[in-house]
Amino acid sequence: MRLEDYWGVGPKTSEQLRESMGVERAVEAIESADIRALAEAGLPRGRAVRILRRANGATGIETLGTRDTREVYDELLELASQHALTAHAADRIRVLTPLPDVEDREERLDRVLAARDAWLGLDDEERDAVRSAFASYDEADGSDRAAVETALELREAGLCGETFESLEVLDDDALSAAADALGTVSEDGSVASGVDDELDRLRERRDDVATLQSSALDVLESVRERGVRSFEEFRAAFVEYVAAETEVPRGRIEAAVAEDARDEADFAATSLRNLLSELDEEVDERESTVAADLRESVEEARRDVDVAVAAVSDIAFELSLGRFAAAHELTRPRLVDDGLAVAGARNLTLSGDVQPVNYAVGAHDLNLAGESPPSGDRVAVLTGANSGGKTTLLETLAQVVLLAAMGLPVPAQRAEVGGFDTVVFHRRHASFNAGVLESTLKSIVPPLSTGDRTLMLVDEFEAITEPGRAADLLNGLVDLTVDRGALGVYVTHLADDLSPLPPEARIDGIFAEGLTENLELRVDYQPRFGTIGKSTPEFIVSRLVANARDPVERQGFEALAAAVGEEAVQRTLSDAAWSDG
Repeated sequence: MRLEDYWGVGPKTSEQLRESMGVERAVEAIESADIRALAEAGLPRGRAVRILRRANGATGIETLGTRDTREVYDELLELASQHALTAHAADRIRVLTPLPDVEDREERLDRVLAARDAWLGLDDEERDAVRSAFASYDEADGSDRAAVETALELREAGLCGETFESLEVLDDDALSAAADALGTVSEDGSVASGVDDELDRLRERRDDVATLQSSALDVLESVRERGVRSFEEFRAAFVEYVAAETEVPRGRIEAAVAEDARDEADFAATSLRNLLSELDEEVDERESTVAADLRESVEEARRDVDVAVAAVSDIAFELSLGRFAAAHELTRPRLVDDGLAVAGARNLTLSGDVQPVNYAVGAHDLNLAGESPPSGDRVAVLTGANSGGKTTLLETLAQVVLLAAMGLPVPAQRAEVGGFDTVVFHRRHASFNAGVLESTLKSIVPPLSTGDRTLMLVDEFEAITEPGRAADLLNGLVDLTVDRGALGVYVTHLADDLSPLPPEARIDGIFAEGLTENLELRVDYQPRFGTIGKSTPEFIVSRLVANARDPVERQGFEALAAAVGEEAVQRTLSDAAWSDG
């Protein structure tokens, strides 16, 4: 395959990859989602991620209908990658995309949840062994030898179960032999030092002779300093000197000395050159024999090596996702044809004590005790208090849908998630001009117009145009959502201004219940179905009055209190146990 056939790889990028790593290696890096290799070749890391996402999931990436949807998607994958056991596992997580086929989603869910259970089933010592094995793998840059050694470490740790089943077929003896051989023979046949004692000994002798040969005049002077008076004495002293300096046997040296040298200098230089040439041949012969033996060991274990390399990569990837699921108590969603329903859902970007919520749009079978969401409504208009968690609920629904689309467990006690061709998530953008209105409509309306399975999650549409016209546009979006068979949740403060909604739509409300003793807004984040929520500005004004220290400033807030209802403000302050003292 040509590099230019991949999305995002134009002529300049193709030439850059070709020059830095070659076509074959570049294609391998793209197909195996090796972000690090592309980054080392000079591509910006963000660009490499985008190329790999398109290369490995072009269809699924089209599910991300808006910039805000893509931001949630990026946040989820970054959060998941923080639990990666290896750098390559983190890269594989970062390029995950929604899976178009429900069978693929179910299969990945099976693997990830099995990995979650496997991780939770390990004791502290076993977890340390796993982390240590993969840390060593990363330090060796994920080479074949590192993969084999990691596989042996994981087997030695006694890990078993579905996540580790690919290790069970390996031959420990064959892998051990392969581990000794892998990485010790280069493509040109050279053998690394420390592999064969005999080869190392021959190389040491050869190198010592090479050192003498490069300084033959110094050798000549050293031999003469021994007080030799004839050529025979010089010859004997030369052999003795070289043997002492190189540990080459005297017989080998005598066999290599020059027989027809013109003088002592020529004798020393020629003899050392002859000896070095013979030792070079001996080293080459031994190195060739050792290299052949090593290659044979690797070839005999090739099947096990290939299995180990693939197994270690897959185990690191699945176990990393399993650790993510375990850390956030993610559960398996029920994948359905249509509808979205969650029970006990939590937003993954929130920390601390988070109130889980139940919510649904479309048909579902959750049948919850207590506050159970209605089933069948195609659209929900969500209203209620400022800072009441409406936007957070939309984002939570987006998180659940995107994770399920990628075949990953979700942050909810129970969930039913339909298959959506496009997820349109639109956050509130406080820019009030025609350009923003036009760009927003161009972003959110086309996915609805196709008639494909679309999920609309739109936050405070009125923020981008005047309230009266915003209500008209919102009515139109609700009608279009129902008409196209899509699902939608629309957050608004304009519920009272909407025309009668179609029977397939309902209005829900989130209510603020007052202030805490610390004057924090107390909100019931669980929406009340079929009820318009109120913004309750008296709670906000009450807090401003209570916190005002400047008398002039306080008078201003008290004037606002009179405007919104002084009695309500005073009642709020009383309920919060606030007093002037």
